[in-house]
Amino acid sequence: MTTLNLDQANQIIDGALARSREAGYKPMAIAVLDDAGHLKAFQREDGASMFRFDIARAKAWGAVGMGASSRTLAERAKGNPNFFVSLAATADGKFLAQAGAVLIRDASGHVVGAIGASGGTGDEDEEICAAGVRAAGLRVG
Repeated sequence: MTTLNLDQANQIIDGALARSREAGYKPMAIAVLDDAGHLKAFQREDGASMFRFDIARAKAWGAVGMGASSRTLAERAKGNPNFFVSLAATADGKFLAQAGAVLIRDASGHVVGAIGASGGTGDEDEEICAAGVRAAGLRVG
């Protein structure tokens, strides 16, 4: 199994921001975490609000911690809201089950991290995350 390195994390962010700019989305913040939930790289575009980092990181942290995209977690939360509220409380606010984060997988399919974005709609955030992962030659999980 491989690990996510800093060069890959920066490539992911560059690819995500390129897609965001190409689509004309609002200013974004993007957080890339390794498979243990540690911040590997982060960028906040000029004009993105101060909350964007915390939101992007919390989406990615939840995804890597639960082994599923934040969209999937949001769907699961609908059927079990008390559990997901408890998760957020247990995680000291670092867990957010809202669309906008995807898992990062290596060529073998192993989870090596997650990327979360904040600034647009959940769909826009998720779209640029997936584009960033692909731009770095990795797989979206």
